[in-house]
Amino acid sequence: MSGLRERKRRRTRETIASAALRLFRESGFDGVSVADIAAEAEISKPTLFAYFPTKEDLVIHKFADDNGPAEIVRARPDGVSALSALERSFLDRLAERDPLTGLNDSPDAITCHTLLYSTPALLARLATYLLEKEQELVEELRASCGVEDEFTARLVAAQIFGAQRILGFHNAREIRAGRSADETYPDAVARVEAAYRMLREGLSSVL
Repeated sequence: MSGLRERKRRRTRETIASAALRLFRESGFDGVSVADIAAEAEISKPTLFAYFPTKEDLVIHKFADDNGPAEIVRARPDGVSALSALERSFLDRLAERDPLTGLNDSPDAITCHTLLYSTPALLARLATYLLEKEQELVEELRASCGVEDEFTARLVAAQIFGAQRILGFHNAREIRAGRSADETYPDAVARVEAAYRMLREGLSSVL
C-alpha cells in the first residue's frame, strides 16, 4: 500500500506542476496566483501547499527533487573517479533528454527554463537549492574522495556546479532560440567533454 500511495502522490504532484506551467505559459509567473493554480488543478490551496510550500517550488521542484552530484559521487563504482562519474551521468542525462540538462524541447521544459532565466524570485529560490546541493557535495568529497580540507572541497564543488550550470544554460538557450533537442545534442555532448576536460586539467589549459 505504501508504494501505491507514493505513486499516487507523485502523480498528484506532477498534475499540479503541469497545471501551473500551463498557466505560467499563458500569463507569466507574476500573472498567475496560487488560487488560479489550485483551481486549474482542481484542488484546494492547502492541498497545493502540502505538495509545494511556495509558488516558486512549482517551477523548480525538479531541481530540488533531483539526485545531485553528491549522490552520483557516492554511488560511483569502485575504480571510477568522481569527475568521471559526474561526466558520465551528465552525458547519460543528455541522451535521455533530461530537462535539468537544458536539452529538452517539450513545451513544459521550455516554459520552465524561460521562467527561470526571466524571473528574479525563481533564480533566488533556485540558488538556495543549489547551495544546499553544493554543500552536500562538499561533504561527500571529504568523506569518500580523500579531500581533507574544507577549502579545497568547497573550491572543487563550486567548479563542478558552475560547469553544470553553464552547460544547462547553453543547452536551454539553443532550445529557446528554436533549435530542437536532437539538433543541439552533438554540440551539447562536445561542451560536456570540453567542460570536464577543463576541470581535469585546470585553467592552465585555457589561460
